[in-house]
Amino acid sequence: MSDTFKALDMGAVETLIVWENLDVMRYIVKNNTTGEEKTILLTKEQEATQVHFFSFLLIILVVVLNRPPNWQTQFKQGEDGGETEVVDKQLLMEWLAENYKNFGATLEFITNRSQEGSQFVKGFGGIGGLLRYKVDFEEHEEVGENDDEFYDSD
Repeated sequence: MSDTFKALDMGAVETLIVWENLDVMRYIVKNNTTGEEKTILLTKEQEATQVHFFSFLLIILVVVLNRPPNWQTQFKQGEDGGETEVVDKQLLMEWLAENYKNFGATLEFITNRSQEGSQFVKGFGGIGGLLRYKVDFEEHEEVGENDDEFYDSD
């Protein structure tokens, strides 16, 4: 999924291919201390795990500190200790349907009812693209993104 979005940002995707039942939520969270906004993609399963974890933290805040936070918009504590909140939440498939043209791509939905569609969903997580030109994704990785970057086989 991350390579697909890197290619979209570069304008390299000619045809964006999305599974018709892609169950991923797109969050934009804002750090209230720094004002920085960040996009987070979560599957429904990951989202449920996050909700349970943050519900636990909210119970601690309410019971121990006797401070009821705004739990509907609070997402998590930021990396700098500042509070972050959800600014926008949308199904990724809906967001892509509204914004694919901004990346200069066409959009194709596929089903997993065929053998090829099923392989696409299992192999690529339900999102991918046909590229206009070759892209070296390793060259475009951000520093620290790949944990094995400093380890080699020697």
